[in-house]
Amino acid sequence: MLSFLAARQTGLDDPIRFRRAESTRRVLNLELNSDRDVAQIHGNGVNTLDIEVIEGRYMLSGGSDGVIAIYDLENNSKKPQYTCKAICTVGRSSRHVHKFSVETVQWYPHDTGMFVSSSFDKTMKVWDTETLKPAEVFQFEGNVYCHHMSPIARKHSLVAVGTKDPKVQLCDLKSGSRIHILQGHRGEILSVRWSPRYENILATASSDSRVRIWDVRRASGSLFTLDQYNGDKSKASSEAVNTAHNGRVNGLCFTGDGLYLLTTGTDDRMRLWNSASGENTLVNYGKVSNESRKGLKFTVSRGCSPEFVFVPCDSSVAVYALHTGELVTMLRGHYNNVDCCEFHSDYQELYSGGKDCNILAWVPVVRHADVEDEKATSARGGTQSVANPAFEDAWSSSDED
Repeated sequence: MLSFLAARQTGLDDPIRFRRAESTRRVLNLELNSDRDVAQIHGNGVNTLDIEVIEGRYMLSGGSDGVIAIYDLENNSKKPQYTCKAICTVGRSSRHVHKFSVETVQWYPHDTGMFVSSSFDKTMKVWDTETLKPAEVFQFEGNVYCHHMSPIARKHSLVAVGTKDPKVQLCDLKSGSRIHILQGHRGEILSVRWSPRYENILATASSDSRVRIWDVRRASGSLFTLDQYNGDKSKASSEAVNTAHNGRVNGLCFTGDGLYLLTTGTDDRMRLWNSASGENTLVNYGKVSNESRKGLKFTVSRGCSPEFVFVPCDSSVAVYALHTGELVTMLRGHYNNVDCCEFHSDYQELYSGGKDCNILAWVPVVRHADVEDEKATSARGGTQSVANPAFEDAWSSSDED
């Protein structure tokens, strides 16, 4: 790192190259932080997490007990050992609390003054953060498995909602009503994700083994259905029998640039797709254990080279190299199955929640040997090498996505 800093200061190296290299090094050194605890609020499993992107300071959690908590991730005590405390909760004593399991929570992408939660009590609630009261409540006929707001949308304020009904619901935050449905799936909708690249593109996953890509401006149906065998994409979506997995598809996640889409299914497989063409890239991640009957919340790193995927896998979090499928490491620390994880791109940290009611913080560890190597390398005027040769391109590539 010291050699990178010297090269950056003298103008010999691109700052982007240094930033990506350091981000990659930090992700490769993630470990369970023994000095940082997250207060245990939930009496049952933790289903969902979300970190706001405005300040990168506050984290939402939702649990099987119906409780919602907001944590302050900042170390206000300035002590080496500290606990991220819940600054407020919507607990069982609140008359506004969800009656059953909270499946998804999400901060409003442009303002921390609002967040949205959805639950098995057949509701989606839009909350005022200041008062912790619902500003809007949407009622549905079946359990709500998931919802998602676009991280980039400026021309619409739609929330995509997946329920036990095979129709994807689109709710408008401005009007407070359901304005449209997307028809095409034949099973319950387990995951929905807006593209971080195009504000009108939506991906949906279902128990019918299919993943559909939609342009919500079109009324004629989905753009295409993902086919694990890379069949003919020219067929009309209504005629397509393509399947993305040989089981329920319960997880979706776009890469940060929106160029690729990751899917997980109960066939114990994870697949990487070109989001524009729908092509299966055929990256082999091996067996990715997945027995969840609900949505699986997994995440992708940001600003690394290569990028990494963090996937709940039984009682661990599996870390894969995005484009090669290589299993980098298994993060072990939970006592029961992990249901969700959230990557903090500001600090290259990871938070995971599971059925053991715990939220664990995984942070980059600076090893003494690494520091000594950096000092020796800098003294020789050489270039820094990384411990894992499989990721040397992180230190040699100066390209930015």
